[in-house]
Amino acid sequence: MFIKFFKNRSNRKFIKRAIESREQLIQNKKIETVGVILSMNEFKDHDKLINILKGYGINENKIKFITFLSEVDTKSNHWDSYFESKDFGWNGVVNNIDLQDFVDSKFDALISYYKKDNLQLNYATACSKATFKIGLSNYDQNLNDFIIDLNPNFIDIFGKELEKYLKGLNKID
Repeated sequence: MFIKFFKNRSNRKFIKRAIESREQLIQNKKIETVGVILSMNEFKDHDKLINILKGYGINENKIKFITFLSEVDTKSNHWDSYFESKDFGWNGVVNNIDLQDFVDSKFDALISYYKKDNLQLNYATACSKATFKIGLSNYDQNLNDFIIDLNPNFIDIFGKELEKYLKGLNKID
């Protein structure tokens, strides 16, 4: 119990350092590659998210998903890449190749499609090398560059709002 507390505390400090050290470069580049972080117990229909992104003109092969599985979720062949809380060590050390590859990818946009505050999901968002981060969670406003505060089940509203703002920011046509 105490070990888990101290381990989570060390990882929170690592996340805070990752957020503070992030260089925020504002680019007028159009979005071509997108990474999506999902929480399995909050949202399961990634096909709707793919269709929304394809509607913006993003090729399906330029969209990469990674999913967080809680202890009660079952590992399904449906998800190509996933990570669990047991994949994290002390001080931000990750023992999952899929997650490390995901956070090292330089996406034009990252969509953190989860609402609940979760240390592991926050780690993936904070450490991502994406240039523009979009999120639903309002817990730590420093994690994302842009926040649409709504329930993950309202995917259609999310799609319309995201399109409106991305067009306004000249990120999509």
